[in-house]
Amino acid sequence: MQKTPLATPGLGRSRLASLLSVILLGAALAACSGGDFGRVRQDARNDDMHRWMGAEATGSIGRQPSRFQLTDNERQLRDLAYPLVEPPHSRPAWKSVFGNYDPLAAPWRQKPAFDRSAYGRLLLDEPHRSHASRYAQLIDDVRDDLTRFDPFFNTARQVFDLDSKRNASLRLVSDLSPRERADAVARMEENTLIVQWVQQCLEQRIASYRWALEHLVIHAPDGVAADADRLIGHLAVLSANPPVASAPVIGRALRTRG
Repeated sequence: MQKTPLATPGLGRSRLASLLSVILLGAALAACSGGDFGRVRQDARNDDMHRWMGAEATGSIGRQPSRFQLTDNERQLRDLAYPLVEPPHSRPAWKSVFGNYDPLAAPWRQKPAFDRSAYGRLLLDEPHRSHASRYAQLIDDVRDDLTRFDPFFNTARQVFDLDSKRNASLRLVSDLSPRERADAVARMEENTLIVQWVQQCLEQRIASYRWALEHLVIHAPDGVAADADRLIGHLAVLSANPPVASAPVIGRALRTRG
């Protein structure tokens, strides 16, 4: 009796080729939409990708953004600010494929209200091979903030120094149009608000880190908790004594305690 072939060789090769094409296409799409470890890929970046922060900050208090182009220092200020205002550990692995960059609401209109337990609950609820990896994640997040602190505030100092010169020049420049004056004032306000935005987020991060450490010690006591506590304390000291001071744009200090 003649046996019926299980599969036609040509058809099998065709199906295999189609399957490989789908797999390769999916990998290409994933590579385009996100970078390693949830970072934005370099080829998806552009010089003014964080320009929106100034408009969001001023818009959140009812002011108009500046129409001036960003200076190099102002662009760097926004680039360095974004990792400090983005909630820590907020990009799970799947976001590196399905999109990992979203504009954030300025603190003057953020809703819902800040929850200092959110970071710690995420840290405790996520599957980990051991409790040591939870402590390692917390320590890495705090160290990242410590590493970012000086570059951001050094840039903020340069921006504020130049803004003070810009402000003094407003009285000296001849034929200064009302639009130019308004844009100059708006840009100085943007820069100040971005620094205040970072300062608030730092205070919130510290509150989140402390909550996470306190509850992690209850869940899984470990001597490494002392190292985490020391790093959080160091970040708290730096945040309480920032290298630059900024007067409130809206006439009142921004509440920074979480």
